[in-house]
Amino acid sequence: MSTRPLVKETAERTAAVSFTELNARRLGPIRRYFRRHPRAMDAVVVLAFLFFGVPNAVLMIIEQDNWLGLPGVVLAAGALVFRRDRPLLVLAFVALLDPPASLLTDGAGSIGIATMIALYTVASVYPLKKTLIAAVAATVLSVGALFLLPAGVFLGAPGILWLLTAFIVMFLAIAVGVGITVRRDREHEQELREWAARNAELASAGERNRIAREMHDVVAHSLTVMVALSDGAAVVMKRDPDRAIAVLKELSGTGRTAIADMRRVLGVLRAEAASESLEPLPASSSLTHLLDGFRAAALPLRVTTSGPKLPEDPAFQLTVYRILQESLTNVLRYGKGVTLVDIAIARTGNTVWLRVTDDGRGGMGPVVSLGSGQGIAGMRERAAIYAGSVECGSRPSGGWVVEVQLTVPDAAGGTGNQRGKEKDDHAAQHAGHAHQGSAR
Repeated sequence: MSTRPLVKETAERTAAVSFTELNARRLGPIRRYFRRHPRAMDAVVVLAFLFFGVPNAVLMIIEQDNWLGLPGVVLAAGALVFRRDRPLLVLAFVALLDPPASLLTDGAGSIGIATMIALYTVASVYPLKKTLIAAVAATVLSVGALFLLPAGVFLGAPGILWLLTAFIVMFLAIAVGVGITVRRDREHEQELREWAARNAELASAGERNRIAREMHDVVAHSLTVMVALSDGAAVVMKRDPDRAIAVLKELSGTGRTAIADMRRVLGVLRAEAASESLEPLPASSSLTHLLDGFRAAALPLRVTTSGPKLPEDPAFQLTVYRILQESLTNVLRYGKGVTLVDIAIARTGNTVWLRVTDDGRGGMGPVVSLGSGQGIAGMRERAAIYAGSVECGSRPSGGWVVEVQLTVPDAAGGTGNQRGKEKDDHAAQHAGHAHQGSAR
């Protein structure tokens, strides 16, 4: 089963929860309650409509003995109960109910408030075009009901008809405007929620890739060195027991170092982990230890450095450390008949160059990768953090070359000079391994 849907679901859920909490802070307690309980809001709307509509219907019964206004109010209130589920249907019902309710009560029993509420609901749910069509239809029915009233209703004040028309149009327009504003706010919140979910997913993927890179570098390097040491110990066990014991001690030390590195990497997953467990490796001292470990695994190294020293930035030093570690691990894993590995570290201005070459021999055809196949990709990801690049491939004369360019994060930092330092190491023979470019 793929973990990607699970990661995405978790990211969306986390982002939604975080955004909901953030959004709730700007809402008052009443709005937060009704946001969590929409049906309670529906009940309040119906009760408010009844609060304004029932007294007028009761007054008509008392003064005019006209019971026809009460059924219209009750039917409209019943329709508003379903406004959230069927907005257009409810609006059509109350808009068509308004003219007969007005005619049967000579305009005194209008349910225009229900039309406003239903029109607001439609505007808060549907796009602008559909909302405007519904608003025009509802306005025509509401205003038309006034013009269908008997002429005697407005006999004493002929201008009142146009004044009521203007008020109806105005209030319905306000209902549409408020509904459109609410809909846009909701769409904006949804966009923010989706944006937060995408960011959370990217952050999760980035952290997962970072941990995977660290795990690959630690495990691939350590296991490769341990295999080479164990093979070397087996070769010299009979003819040089003391040398075999020394190699086995180095093997044990490499294993302990790998365990410590694993714990440091996995420490980022534990909230209770000590802060020092999250620190990058101090490359200024561990580079020497790294090279000594490969020499102990019978890898003949020659190291040349030039220019100012590397910057003090621990993350930058860790990048150099990991790229060099991966390059040498590949030589140890795939190199066949290697007699010399050249390492050149140079700094020119704000650029650091790293070049690792070996003189391995053997067929260069495709072979099955002995690792996860992510080593070069991991190096390129690390280099990209510092606007760098990694180029690698086979050499025409045989062997493999890795060329790395990194941009120093602080060009003013890191002074000093380390020139002309060369170490020639033509130590013991190391066991043969299949050498292949694509597998690295």
